[in-house]
Amino acid sequence: MKTSEKMLRATVNRVFSATGNALNKSVKTSQTRLMSHHSKETDEEFDCRYEAYFNRQDIDGWELRKALNDLNKYDLIPEPKIIIASLKACRRVNDFALTVRWLEVIKIKSEVDKAIYPYILQEIRPTLDELGINTPEELGYDKPELAVPNYD
Repeated sequence: MKTSEKMLRATVNRVFSATGNALNKSVKTSQTRLMSHHSKETDEEFDCRYEAYFNRQDIDGWELRKALNDLNKYDLIPEPKIIIASLKACRRVNDFALTVRWLEVIKIKSEVDKAIYPYILQEIRPTLDELGINTPEELGYDKPELAVPNYD
């Protein structure tokens, strides 16, 4: 074997071994990322987490809107205790418009079963009265603004 062939083989071996080591490291890294060690949150823990978040005295408007948006993303209707805590948080940040929109969202999400919305209203009614908040129906938001009466 010639000296130039030996040098070429040595160079090629070094290049491929370095590339192989880099590939092996990246594969190991991606395998580690695919693993998850998160525990599943129970319904009670979920409710307590959001209730505690809304009960924070230092919550601001941005954090409140972010939490309500996050709640809206879930395929669930929040428990009345979460709704009550969120309504009180809306009052603390003095955002009446957000309160009405939040109640509208709850009504829309409750259309799955007609018994859910009356139940929620029954549970949150004392809080609504305490805070002086009207429901969207009491404000007339359940009807179109420019609706023409049907005289058939």
